[in-house]
Amino acid sequence: MSLAHIHATRPTQFNRPARPLAPPVAAPRIRAVPTGTEARGFVLYVGIDEAKAAAAGTSLNRIVEALKALAADIAPSAETYAAVALAPEGAGGRDVDVVRLALQDPAALAAHRAEPEELDRARSGVVVDISRKRVILDNETAALTYKEFELLQYLVLREGRTIDRAEIIASLWNSADEEDTPNERTIDVHVRRLRSKLGRYEDIVRTVRGVGYRFDRHADVAIRQSTTPSPDLF
Repeated sequence: MSLAHIHATRPTQFNRPARPLAPPVAAPRIRAVPTGTEARGFVLYVGIDEAKAAAAGTSLNRIVEALKALAADIAPSAETYAAVALAPEGAGGRDVDVVRLALQDPAALAAHRAEPEELDRARSGVVVDISRKRVILDNETAALTYKEFELLQYLVLREGRTIDRAEIIASLWNSADEEDTPNERTIDVHVRRLRSKLGRYEDIVRTVRGVGYRFDRHADVAIRQSTTPSPDLF
């Protein structure tokens, strides 16, 4: 055997058999749901009011129908359900946050409830907290009765609109109430008691002579509403 043959057959870095590559390590799978459960669908919160939709040349209904059509095109077996989130006019806040709270998003509710009550008590003025059924006046909780709060809440949710006494009676009293169905004079008495407990802020409940009552928001009045059920409109 020649030296050339020996040199040619000796293993080198060029003719040494390649070592088999180790199988790739699979990346850990990230689950969208906890172990032992299965995903049955998802929720997409869309924050946009009617005015913003109109400015974009569309409407809430058209957006909903487009999203439904997209879901049906991608997955024909998908079922869809749409609901609109309601809030008092001028309530403020990011649209998507209002939507998440109104539609009972657990994470949004948990964050909202985790806020210390001192946030409500850190300001002078009036806080009408519809979600917790309370009114705070200058850092103190007002001692409203259930019916007094219902009356104030009814006016607050219809801010700027004059409500006649007959509508208040029809909406807040029924035959199942312990007391007799009130007349218009009884409503005046309830409003007078409510105003007395509102103290120096009594004028947020305004009398429209000959018609009824109206809630007028002032700069020192804050409305907190986070968990109002939203009806399915689409």
